Amino acid sequence: MSAPSDAFVLPRTGRTVRNRSVLAAMTNKQSHEDGTLSDEEIHWLTMRAKGGFGIITTAAANVTETGRGWEGEMGVWGDHQLPGLTKMATEIRQHGALSLVQIFHGGMRAPEAINGVQPVSASVNTEAGMEGSTRRLSEPEVSKLVQDFAEAARRCHAAGFDGVELHGAHSYLICQFLGQHTNRREDEWGGSYRARIGFLFAIIDAVRACTPPDFLVFVRISPLIEKMGIHLEESLRLAEDLAQAKVDGLHISCWDVFQDVEDDDERLMTKRFADAVPNGFPLISTGAVWSSEDAQFVLDEGADLVGVGRVAIGHPDWPFHLANEGYDPQRPPFSAEHLADAGLSPVFIDYMRRWKNFVE
Repeated sequence: MSAPSDAFVLPRTGRTVRNRSVLAAMTNKQSHEDGTLSDEEIHWLTMRAKGGFGIITTAAANVTETGRGWEGEMGVWGDHQLPGLTKMATEIRQHGALSLVQIFHGGMRAPEAINGVQPVSASVNTEAGMEGSTRRLSEPEVSKLVQDFAEAARRCHAAGFDGVELHGAHSYLICQFLGQHTNRREDEWGGSYRARIGFLFAIIDAVRACTPPDFLVFVRISPLIEKMGIHLEESLRLAEDLAQAKVDGLHISCWDVFQDVEDDDERLMTKRFADAVPNGFPLISTGAVWSSEDAQFVLDEGADLVGVGRVAIGHPDWPFHLANEGYDPQRPPFSAEHLADAGLSPVFIDYMRRWKNFVE
């Protein structure tokens, strides 16, 4: 039986992850207006590499300037961002972690107020809080966006990152193409299941075509978003298809790995995906993990790697304690002083105040 502190070998490349811990991508709003990294953002992630995480994933980084979802967002759309990216990749590597940049496009969640253009999506969509609706992408624009993702990945490799995570979760553009409700196209990019996953798989192929064979590519998905038409049955089918593609693993965003799925199947989400993919295909599961006992539970459910977010904000050295079966670190609310000591800038601390009861 695997333990959270055990090393793990990624089978496609033979690369070794020093333990089973993954720092999941987290919004922190510490980047500059032009998408370049601030010293504060580099410091925040480097602290987690020093703290022993096996894989460090950056915050979501946009592949186009007009696809930004929020202010202070990291960018990988231009060569002007390379110096900061290179500095971050170098420092993470120096501390023994593998590094991934999570690349994405906001789609219908890229507000006009930030980007100066009408949001785009697979189809004309709207959601709560949007001003107006999206514009449907033309076929040439879809193809251009595929290349934008590839060019962003090429830039990440040039900076020295070990790989990328394609952000197909949380209602952003790739997720919008996957959804039955958000993708109502009648061309090659929509309609059937095979057509709706085409955008994601075209991105995978394009990334592979412009990066070396040992460059890591992970995919993150949300297993279930009913309002978008992301249904569990199709997500499990997608997992099976991804296991046959040129990717290094699947990351499922569960929100809560202990939560029951409301149907007749008693298996929890992690177990369902572990059963769906072939033995040996890496699975990361993330959601509400806090203690070493929680991490062991996720591994026992069939995941190979355990993703965390909130606990890593308060405890940058969380992985160093995972060999202790009774490790259950302090939970929120945290004082602003504690978070500053944990490497959060005033901007990041202020953002965390939006999370109920996270900051005192």
